[in-house]
Amino acid sequence: MSQPFVYAVIAMICYGVADFVYKRAAAAAIRSDHFLMAQAWLFCPLVIVYALATHRLILVPAALWGSLAGIASFIGFYYFSRSLTTGLVSINASIFRMNFIVTVFLVVAFLGEPLTVRKLAGLALALVATWLLVGNGAGSDRTAKEARMHSLLQVGGATIAFGASNFFHTVGLRHGALPETLAVAQAAVFMPLATAVVYIGHGELRPPKVTFRYSIAAAILLLSATILMLRGVAGGQASVLVPIAQMGFIVAALLGIFTLGERLTGRKAIGLALALAALAVLIES
Repeated sequence: MSQPFVYAVIAMICYGVADFVYKRAAAAAIRSDHFLMAQAWLFCPLVIVYALATHRLILVPAALWGSLAGIASFIGFYYFSRSLTTGLVSINASIFRMNFIVTVFLVVAFLGEPLTVRKLAGLALALVATWLLVGNGAGSDRTAKEARMHSLLQVGGATIAFGASNFFHTVGLRHGALPETLAVAQAAVFMPLATAVVYIGHGELRPPKVTFRYSIAAAILLLSATILMLRGVAGGQASVLVPIAQMGFIVAALLGIFTLGERLTGRKAIGLALALAALAVLIES
């Protein structure tokens, strides 16, 4: 397995565990805006220190694509975290990590990356896996169904936004920006946005102390995942490596099943098996 693929697989694991942390934060009744703000307060200085320490903070015009990615990723993470208030992590994380469909469409359409039969097969398997996973967990009463539909709409919007953010990063990389520089540019926009949303909505910036218990872990995991994914894409095709990195829903779903007791149905088991098959096909493409 080449180095870009190794980066993508490790990023996938980090993203999956981060999704699980998001669910635990939602279960602890931590507000989405507080969680994202605290996460951003930690992520931003961490990524700046890392970029400076590795001498890879080189400001070039292409880094502005990272800033655009920061806006899109904030929208994505905000609505994803809100969707977990009433949604199952094994379902919503699966949908959210399908954002690579958006990324693949954009890089093929605008950057000219080839769309091979093997890539199509891998993407098709991933889509079927998501459909199987989404079919689980429907409530039997009207209130539960309405809450679930609202949750699915939130995570659907989050998926589109985050897929666009990965595309913006890819454009920045193709125009010469370093992965670490793009991550800093993203954080420099994400943190003020996350802070402004809390202040405008509530007039103060005092998240409960318990928020940092989860946001610290999320910040470290997402920093690792972001740098690894960007390094992978810098050395390979985004239409292959982004899908691999974003298949962290496999990890999140398994954690939800084995640690939170989310029910493992036959349909969900088949969905997870197809997701693993999609991962194998994409790695070989």
